[in-house]
Amino acid sequence: MALVARRRERLEQVAQIIRGEGGTAQVITADITSRAGAESAVEQAVGTYGRLDIVVNNAGAMLIGPFADAPEGEWERMIDVNVLGLLYVSKAALPHLIKAAAEEPRHTSDLVNISSSAGRVARAGAAVYHSTKFGVNGFSEALRQEMQPHRVRVSVIEPGNVDTELASHTREELRPEVQSQISSIERLQPEDVADAIAYVVTRKRRVAVNEVFVRAADQSW
Repeated sequence: MALVARRRERLEQVAQIIRGEGGTAQVITADITSRAGAESAVEQAVGTYGRLDIVVNNAGAMLIGPFADAPEGEWERMIDVNVLGLLYVSKAALPHLIKAAAEEPRHTSDLVNISSSAGRVARAGAAVYHSTKFGVNGFSEALRQEMQPHRVRVSVIEPGNVDTELASHTREELRPEVQSQISSIERLQPEDVADAIAYVVTRKRRVAVNEVFVRAADQSW
């Protein structure tokens, strides 16, 4: 398994868990908002393992707040990570996924894009974030149709509120409002999202799970 992110120390923590359970893990530090960074990460993974069977686009940024008051740099960051980074990685990975589907025993491969419930339901205060996640959903469906003849399954996972550091990236003056909203529910855990991904990529070749929308049970939005 190849793990890709900007912060090596976080990757090493995950790699240790995987290795401790008998798996293998390659740590690759890269900024996927750079096309060269995304391409290098894919090539390093292929260089180590010889092929790509499954790619999960999980990088994301959520910088919410009213559109009229939001710094343009926040828009650019979300577009760079949520859209461009996902496109760069997908483009670099597709030739390898097509090859794996044609040559490897499974005769299928998987590209899984992590979107959000924000890609299905829009709310005030997160206009640009919604635009990126609606974009991920549209891209995923169109690419699914393009890749279907190659037996590359393209799926999108849309989690609701997950217990991660994502909300803490919001500007300081907006954090109390965000915390007030999420503190009232029992949020999804990262392993809940991982379970959804594992379900998608372990289906038999005849099955394609195109979309999984999973909310926290307490989440009303």
